[in-house]
Amino acid sequence: MSISCYQKLAEVLPVESIVLATVIDTKGSVPREVGAKMLIWGNGTFETIGGGAGEAKVIQQAIAVLKTGEKQSVEIDLSGAQWRETQGICGGWMRVWLERWTSRELPLVEAILDRLQSGQSITLITPFDCDRSPHLLEKDAVDRGFVETIEPSPTLLIIGAGHVGEQLAKAANFAGFQIIVQDDRSAWANSQRYPQAMQILAESIEAIDRLADYSQLYVALVTRGYQYDLSALERLMQRQKPCRYIGMIGSEKRVKQVILTLEKSGVDAAKLRSIYAPIGLDIGALTPEEIAISITAELVLVKRGGTGRSLSERLRTNER
Repeated sequence: MSISCYQKLAEVLPVESIVLATVIDTKGSVPREVGAKMLIWGNGTFETIGGGAGEAKVIQQAIAVLKTGEKQSVEIDLSGAQWRETQGICGGWMRVWLERWTSRELPLVEAILDRLQSGQSITLITPFDCDRSPHLLEKDAVDRGFVETIEPSPTLLIIGAGHVGEQLAKAANFAGFQIIVQDDRSAWANSQRYPQAMQILAESIEAIDRLADYSQLYVALVTRGYQYDLSALERLMQRQKPCRYIGMIGSEKRVKQVILTLEKSGVDAAKLRSIYAPIGLDIGALTPEEIAISITAELVLVKRGGTGRSLSERLRTNER
């Protein structure tokens, strides 16, 4: 959500002011995490942080903030307790910070986007003092307020621009991943086939070295052959910033052959064990579209955590 939020701010602020709502504290079971954001326009339209009556309370207060410019926090009670004014029954509690952003914050927004789009994280300070504005944390500085480290959106590097790669770009982009495609065949790796891609590296595998600073890099190897897998993995295993995920398509025989070859070349066995190969979750996928969904599901599992099991499994295997 973070990068899309600031992209929207970059579009809106030259034209009109807007209220940015940020979840700054939570207790118990709540619909969104600390740092989740919501944009509210003066006409009451918005982009969401959770939904329901609690969200309606945020919108109501935000419209007042937009008019007065007086920043404030809003408490949302989701406990369901009968003796309290509740806005839901999730079981928890949230505090949301409301602040008006104007064209004066546009340089800050541009700086945030510049850093995030280059794959780097930022630390944003939102002071609670009325006379201070949000700003980036300077190196080694000490500052007060709501401190949040914003990571760049996860970036999926698709190595191999064939049929599976084409469908994977669609599915992973829909799931919130920025897409980069590498393939030395420009007839395959191009913007017509990959309109979702923010970068297309239609050149040799050495081009992926330019992504060395990306801190949230996920990689899917869906290449056309064994030698391409080897070339890519040799470079990926040398990164100073380890990839969050590396998955490789192929049969078990092909996977074992690649791993054995890399072991013989001196690649650390522990690093090789971190590779998700064969790639994806076992959902019986056969078509490129199904395989793409299988891979995307595994990407989300790694990003968010989980088991990969059916959510209904426990209820179905126990008495209801």
